[in-house]
Amino acid sequence: MTEDALRVQLADFYHLVSYLGWTELIFNHISVRLPGEEHAYLVNPMGLHYDEVTPENLLVVGVDGTLKRESPYRPNPAGFALHGVIHQHRPDVGCVAHTHTTPISAITMKGFGIDHDSFYGAQLFGRVAYHSFEGITIYDDERARMLESLGEKHVLVLRNHGIAVCEADIPLTFFLLWTVQRAAEIQCAASGIPGPNSVLTEEVKAKCAADAQRLKDNASFATLLFDAMVRKMKRDPNYVGASL
Repeated sequence: MTEDALRVQLADFYHLVSYLGWTELIFNHISVRLPGEEHAYLVNPMGLHYDEVTPENLLVVGVDGTLKRESPYRPNPAGFALHGVIHQHRPDVGCVAHTHTTPISAITMKGFGIDHDSFYGAQLFGRVAYHSFEGITIYDDERARMLESLGEKHVLVLRNHGIAVCEADIPLTFFLLWTVQRAAEIQCAASGIPGPNSVLTEEVKAKCAADAQRLKDNASFATLLFDAMVRKMKRDPNYVGASL
């Protein structure tokens, strides 16, 4: 994709996260790798709500979060402690999204992590990594440890904090983020119902994860999903992006 197309798609991703109620005021980031520039990425300006992100005001930064092109806006280099190290060392990753919604943050506080016995949780079987909480992720010395924790997986649960998901492109990253969010919502809801959960076998979980991988490999599926959600969002008369 061209840079202009990536800017439009990434702005839509920011608006979708806001539309779905997954934002954290002006905090957190979604970043995407730019074509043709080594270790250059698009990311949101510091101080703007996700609703205020536009294709034009997205910043171009390096792996340390510093500006690579002039802009009236400033970046938040602290936010790239996590994003930058993933982009720098995982060439298979084009997009990284970080959230801490209430269901996700609640689960990160539990020692057992993401449950794989739901429809959505089973799709994440074998795909989730965990990183112990060291405080606010602003220190360079934690970068290597977060990368080691992630390994070759695409979901990193930041214990007592939130999650980071990463995939080859924006639609795949949105699809994965939505899957994790749904798994967390169902896990939290199920925990409030008395009685034991119905436990899936390892074989069924592995089959679900393999099937999810096949859906992922069919990139058009993720694009169809992403584009459909963008159209739905933009049909909403309250969609704030229309006035930007």
